[in-house]
Amino acid sequence: MRAANRVVTAAAVCISLFGSACYAQQTTLYERLGGKPAIAAVVDDFVGNVAADNRINSFFAKTDISRLKQLLVEQICAGSGGPCTYTGRDMRAAHAGMGVGDTHFTALVEDLVKTLDKFKVPQREKDELLSVLGPMKTDIVSMR
Repeated sequence: MRAANRVVTAAAVCISLFGSACYAQQTTLYERLGGKPAIAAVVDDFVGNVAADNRINSFFAKTDISRLKQLLVEQICAGSGGPCTYTGRDMRAAHAGMGVGDTHFTALVEDLVKTLDKFKVPQREKDELLSVLGPMKTDIVSMR
């Protein structure tokens, strides 16, 4: 065997020795999602889905959409291990008094999943992203 054929990358060794868990250690979710440009594209489409969704679009009627998109990109970027810092209010303060219920939150998640599917985000990354964003539900949904 020639030397060139025996070259094995660290990633290949890692995967062969440890399986897919090693891959996750080498790259952040942010990187696997495609970085900030890909996140911005997803956010843009997602906000479009929300705007067309009569179940929840009334919550955003007076929202500065440009600012919303910026904050969503920051939030997903930071939450997925990217270099961003979220500059918005905490979720509890941002949603106080809005009356967001479980059905509204579910609709929002469905709109996000629709976008992730459109962009063909792999199931592993989709699940990981949803697990980052899901815990925010307790601060967003109003307890009546």
